[in-house]
Amino acid sequence: MNTFKSNPIGFFDSGIGGTSIWQEVNKLLPNENTIYLADSKNAPYGQKSKEKILEYCIKNTEFLLNKNAKIIVVACNTATTNAINYLRENYDIPFIGIEPAIKKAGLVTKNKKIGVLATKGTINSKLFEKTSTKIDQSIKIIEQVGYGLVELIENGEIDSSKMEKLIYECLDPMLKENIDALVLGCTHYAYLVPQIKKIIGNNIQIVDSGLAVAKQTQRVLNTVNLLNLSTNEKTFHHFYINKKSKILVEILKNYNPVKVIEKEF
Repeated sequence: MNTFKSNPIGFFDSGIGGTSIWQEVNKLLPNENTIYLADSKNAPYGQKSKEKILEYCIKNTEFLLNKNAKIIVVACNTATTNAINYLRENYDIPFIGIEPAIKKAGLVTKNKKIGVLATKGTINSKLFEKTSTKIDQSIKIIEQVGYGLVELIENGEIDSSKMEKLIYECLDPMLKENIDALVLGCTHYAYLVPQIKKIIGNNIQIVDSGLAVAKQTQRVLNTVNLLNLSTNEKTFHHFYINKKSKILVEILKNYNPVKVIEKEF
């Protein structure tokens, strides 16, 4: 198995949002090669049926396996909560999933009121329900579906006035409940943190899963003896997207060397 240490870590998401997870993994594990698949043509997954989400996840997994991925990070909350169990049962490769960081928020909240901003597919999933019941039951969780946010991010409208209005509409019900911790339950939402902070100020702590996912990826690779510790090899980072790549290229402009490939899949 050691001969596969230089094989890439695979990532897939319903679009460009999972690059926020990729960045954390790349920062923690700079010697690792990576392959990222952005299924932007089918974004957002959060509005799709469980059957359709599973279909996409199988297709994405097969794509990454054909690229010799040694481990796959499901860099999408909706995909994780709806398909991770199936993937782990049917493929002989480690999978790293992403769940809303409710447990972490439960540890940082002082007034026991947590807001969760996520897609409909994540909030309605059994895994989300199971995760929510694992924290102190005296903590109130205020759930809010981020309708339209992923679509605007995928269209490059992160800083638009339309986005600002939509974010406020999503956050307002939670602010009225006086939350002091906000869970970002979609990897796309990491790119909205500056706008979110303008609305919620500094007294509400934003909680996401990025660093935790990177550490779990490191732990699993170490456990199966697949960590690439070599500093002599030149790393590669290939990003595949089945839609126009302009927004993805913009997000990755400060990272080198990366290769962005537009491809139907």
